[in-house]
Amino acid sequence: MTTRSIKDRLLAGFSCTSALLLTTGFAAIIGFLIVQGLPSLNLELIFADTSVQDAVFLRQQVFDGLFPAMAGTLFLVFLSIGMALPLGLATGIWLAEYAPPYLKKSFGIIVDILAGIPSILVGLFGFSVTIFLHTYYNNRIFPCLLISALSLAFLVLPYIVKMTQGAIESIPLHIRLTAPSMGASKFENIFYVLLPSSLSDILSGIVLAIGRCAEDTAVIMLTGVVASAGIPKSVFSNFEALPFYIYYTASEYADHSELIKGYGAALILLLICTGLFTLAHLIKYWIKQKTRVR
Repeated sequence: MTTRSIKDRLLAGFSCTSALLLTTGFAAIIGFLIVQGLPSLNLELIFADTSVQDAVFLRQQVFDGLFPAMAGTLFLVFLSIGMALPLGLATGIWLAEYAPPYLKKSFGIIVDILAGIPSILVGLFGFSVTIFLHTYYNNRIFPCLLISALSLAFLVLPYIVKMTQGAIESIPLHIRLTAPSMGASKFENIFYVLLPSSLSDILSGIVLAIGRCAEDTAVIMLTGVVASAGIPKSVFSNFEALPFYIYYTASEYADHSELIKGYGAALILLLICTGLFTLAHLIKYWIKQKTRVR
């Protein structure tokens, strides 16, 4: 047996072992969460003693149920992504197509640094902004959904920027040159050729951003989330969110039944994230089918 074949076997064995350990760890975590949380997963956990119709159509507020936290989590995710997406796409396009080499390198380093900032620092920054606005506007601005969404948008912005830049730069040269060779301007080439060709890869960055928005606790804990606020009436209201509920329950539970509700909330958060990821991947698959060269 040659040295090369031995190295190949060792590498294959190490890779297989690593994949097996990762799969086992993932299955153990999910299995534990299902075993602990599934018994408490029912309509009473979500809506408490409020009817489903009254809760969904906002005719009656839900107390002691997870429905407000679920709604707050969805509002937070969509608002954060809605604010981060236009700026992230525009910055990624500029870095890929317009920025000179020295600026591309400098801004690339800045974006990498932003991607590595701990979320607690972003939360402290959002909290400082809230204090400034609270003082400047004569105590009329408080921690709220908007401040939390802005902070999370800042947190996930680097993922969208890097994924957009990488997706556009990875497009083959023959596709890049097709539209300009037929007389298209740079603007037309970007919006009618490059972006449609890279949308499926850009969606991968959006999926990562959705996951980060849905699970982060440090940012929202400092910028607007509370234990019981109900459905937010506006973007300037306090709100509830599942990550904070899970953290609060795990640290403050009084008995085993409350802890089981925390496991149920974790399972619901996992299901919401899975649903959002599935929707994003379905859109990605649809875009691939539409943009595939026949």
